[in-house]
Amino acid sequence: MIDSVKKRSWKEHLHEIIYEADTKEGKFFDIVLLIAILASVMLVMLESIDSFDLKFHTSLNIGEWIITILFTIEYTLRVVSIKKPFKYIFSFYGVVDFLSTIPMYLSLIFIGSQGLVALRALRLLRVFRILKLARYIGASNKLLFALRSSSAKIAVFLFFVLIICIILGTIMYMIEGAENGFTNIPKSIYWAIVTLTTVGFGDIAPQTALGQLIASAIMILGYSIIAIPTGIVSAEMTKKDSDIDTNTQSCPACLKEKHIEKAVFCYHCGSTLN
Repeated sequence: MIDSVKKRSWKEHLHEIIYEADTKEGKFFDIVLLIAILASVMLVMLESIDSFDLKFHTSLNIGEWIITILFTIEYTLRVVSIKKPFKYIFSFYGVVDFLSTIPMYLSLIFIGSQGLVALRALRLLRVFRILKLARYIGASNKLLFALRSSSAKIAVFLFFVLIICIILGTIMYMIEGAENGFTNIPKSIYWAIVTLTTVGFGDIAPQTALGQLIASAIMILGYSIIAIPTGIVSAEMTKKDSDIDTNTQSCPACLKEKHIEKAVFCYHCGSTLN
């Protein structure tokens, strides 16, 4: 009975360190992991420079194995420290953590010359460790919430922009014609999209005075349109800021986060919080 209590307390303490950032240990764990993620991505970038890799290949490989072992330990501890491991394993972050760890181990299988191409592709997968950073950026959760809340408004806005591009592209096709590069309506719509977004590749350009006048109007319209989705998302983020304060506490059973300050039970599954 005593051993059971000790085991449960050990898991709870480990869960608090790994999944939460309200304690000194949790903050230290997050900082170390952030440094490891950034170092790993930097190693991948350096390996892509042939002259640098040729000179420091062994050192880069050793450094990557050290980071891989660290991520392996982290992944194992995350699985061990929760009551329902499969909740984490098949979650978004669980899949990202797994894919961040496995490439180096898979590279051991592709040793022969025939596997060199596949080996390079597998090693490049390590750059996706940057996705692990999303867990530690508190503002990202707020931004995702704002994007979800404003998705319907943004969809209507994008549909409206698409209609404008179709209409303007068709008009430009009628005005400019094939002799000025507007060979068909789809290509003219492509030009309208490029111009409206103020990218302006310059591969197609109106030659007539009327066409240039319409193009100028589209460019000015593009600058004003850019601000609309920004305002929609900003309004949702402001609304989110006025909500009840939450903390970083993660439920040991279902991994749900953003619990109300001093909450005793999980709002999703009802389990007792640590």
